[in-house]
Amino acid sequence: MSHKILIVDDAAFMRMMIKDILTKNGFEVVGEAADGAQAVEKYKETTPDLVTMDITMPEMDGITALKEIKKINPNAKIIMCSAMGQQAMVIDAIQAGAKDFIVKPFQADRVIEAISKTLG
Repeated sequence: MSHKILIVDDAAFMRMMIKDILTKNGFEVVGEAADGAQAVEKYKETTPDLVTMDITMPEMDGITALKEIKKINPNAKIIMCSAMGQQAMVIDAIQAGAKDFIVKPFQADRVIEAISKTLG
C-alpha cells in the first residue's frame, strides 16, 4: 500500500515539483494546500500518513499549522520545507514536533530519504 502524503506550499511550482518526485517513487499525493489554514483543513479531510510543510506562507505559517495539526493528531508526521537561511525557524519547527526538514531547492533523493526515514 502506498503512503498518503499531503503537500503544503504557497508556490504551485514547488507543490508540483514535490508531487512529481513523490508519485515517481510510488507515494500517493492525497491533497495539496497553499497555506497553513488550508493545510489544517486538508489534514482533517485526507488523514495523510505524512505532510510536507513549507515554513513561510501567507495566512498561517508552517510552524503554526504544524502545531494545529499536532493538536488534531499528536502522532502526525510532518517534514518541514525551508529555504536556505531559515535555520532558526527549522529549529522552532523541530521543537514543535516536525520529524525532519528538507531544504529548497529540492533534491529528489533527499526528499525520498527524509520521507522514507520518517515513515520508517
